[in-house]
Amino acid sequence: MPRGGAQFSSEELVRVLSHYDVGIVDKVRRLSGGNRRVPKTVLISERGKFLLKRRPKGKDDLYRVALAHAVQSHLAEKGFPVTLLVATRDENNTILQLNNHIYELFRFVTGSRYDGSAEATLDTGRQLANFHKHLADFAHKWKPLRASFHDSATVRRHLKTLGSDKMAGPDKKLQATAESLMSAYNSSSARVNQCGFDSWDQQVVHGDWHPGNMLFSGQKIVAVLDFDSIRIAPPVTDLANGMLQFSIVGGRPNPADWPDYFDEDKLVEFLNGYREESKLDKNKGGSLLDLMIETMIAEAVLPVVATGFFGNLSGLDFLKMILRKAKWLNKNRKQLTQAIAW
Repeated sequence: MPRGGAQFSSEELVRVLSHYDVGIVDKVRRLSGGNRRVPKTVLISERGKFLLKRRPKGKDDLYRVALAHAVQSHLAEKGFPVTLLVATRDENNTILQLNNHIYELFRFVTGSRYDGSAEATLDTGRQLANFHKHLADFAHKWKPLRASFHDSATVRRHLKTLGSDKMAGPDKKLQATAESLMSAYNSSSARVNQCGFDSWDQQVVHGDWHPGNMLFSGQKIVAVLDFDSIRIAPPVTDLANGMLQFSIVGGRPNPADWPDYFDEDKLVEFLNGYREESKLDKNKGGSLLDLMIETMIAEAVLPVVATGFFGNLSGLDFLKMILRKAKWLNKNRKQLTQAIAW
């Protein structure tokens, strides 16, 4: 792979763009960031500004991409802030398949990243509620995966693997951490089940609602990005994950130095934004803190099992940090429950 990640060749760009009606291209600029295996290029032509993206695989991704495009098109029709897909000239298809690759072309959206302000945090909650409302009636021939991080046999299997002699070896710290995470996960799962999780309505949810997947103009969202994690689940799972993503405090190079606490103001602001647009009953509200614990543990264990690391961070240090944060949520449960009272 080229230094800095995958890139388009000049010949590839010419071949791909011949399938679109974008006019004469004046400027081409590589866009860095995100998955290094996915090249992204900004194109400026006589017909506007576009973003071209090549996915790392081809046929295996077709179902998922087609479903994501259907959801984005549905949301666009409802006036929800998404990037607009551009269809090919000949087949009028938003998916272009060439040489076992999938290409997507979007209208470019100019925006800034999440600034951490109260108003921006409120708007992320509002737009998640609108996302759920707009997709409540979504139906398509391609059915999303039915899955969630709640009460998951997969999560438990990964935690068992982390605590096994094969994975942990002589490292008793990893084994003890995995066992404590399993206990926290099981306790939260049980409390959520007592709230009636299995009886709650399910629909399409985003599955990855976090600051890096949205663009802003000022403190308002102008585009929600990345629909690769869409699935069928109770919307409250999206809400809990969003509360986690916008309130977790980290950022230091070593997760061992991350604080235990969460940003309570952001947690409440995000939830209040959601409740401006959507009602939340007592049982679902009562499940939120435990769902936050479940999604936090679920998100951490898979990459550590697969690689021993979370990104480029020490797997053990990251899991110990997750355990500290789960304990903080449990220790401050009464205070937080009062703060988010519904």
